[in-house]
Amino acid sequence: MSENTRVSALDHALQAAHIWVNEVAKEFDTDDREFAYGVLRAWLHTLRDRLTVEASAQFAAQLPDLIRGVFYAGWNPNAVPDKYDAEVYALRFAKEACIAVNDVGKAAAATTAAVSRHLPAAQVHKALDHLPVDIRSLLQPQA
Repeated sequence: MSENTRVSALDHALQAAHIWVNEVAKEFDTDDREFAYGVLRAWLHTLRDRLTVEASAQFAAQLPDLIRGVFYAGWNPNAVPDKYDAEVYALRFAKEACIAVNDVGKAAAATTAAVSRHLPAAQVHKALDHLPVDIRSLLQPQA
C-alpha cells in the first residue's frame, strides 16, 4: 500500500489497539494475541454491562478509538446496568473470553493491570467504584 493511500489516524488507531492487546498478552506471558484480545474484550464487556450509561460513556471516552469500538460492540444501553453478582460476572467473563471460570480472577486482575498502564488511574478507579465490592475485588491487580 502506498503512503498516499494510507490514513494516518487509522494507522494510529490500529497501533494503539495492538499495544493494548500486547499488554494483556504480556500479563499472561503468551504470544497468543487472539487469546489476549478475547480476554480484553471480555473484560471490557463485563465492565460495560455492569455500569450505567453515563459511567460507560465516561469510561469509554478515555479509550483509544478501536478499543472504544470493542467496548461498545453489541451494547444495549437500554439493558444496563445489569445487576449481576460476582458469580454471574465470572460466568459471563469466562464464556466471552473462552476460559475456565477458575481462571477469571487471574484474567480479570491481569487485564485491569494492563488497562491501568494506559489510562489515568483515577479513570479506572472511577469506573471500578461503580461495581459491587465482590466484583471489584476480582478485578483488582495482584500486588
